[in-house]
Amino acid sequence: MLTTLTTFAAASCKSGFLGMPHWYEYLQLGTDCQVTNFSMPGDLLLIALAIIDMLLRVAGLVAVFFVIFGGIQYATSQGNPDATAKAQSTIINALVGLALAMIAVGFVAFLGNKLGVK
Repeated sequence: MLTTLTTFAAASCKSGFLGMPHWYEYLQLGTDCQVTNFSMPGDLLLIALAIIDMLLRVAGLVAVFFVIFGGIQYATSQGNPDATAKAQSTIINALVGLALAMIAVGFVAFLGNKLGVK
């Protein structure tokens, strides 16, 4: 029973709001969700990677918002060529931004997992 509780506590330390990682995502955690074995120069890079990971995920959410916004612009353009072109441009730019954010999140997560404790 105790091992189940400690496993649950360690797993709950890694769950963030809306899938966002915590600033301590790539650091070594104890069973009480406390950072253990913190080394000053090396672990600052891991904290920076976790913060970059959070910012990239926010950028992905913003890109999804702009895809929706561009879709609404496209639907309400009523055949106006300028408004339709602007909406298409918004959608294309948002999709490119979303793709770049997804690739960057994968790269940062790969680096964090290789350099961190996971």
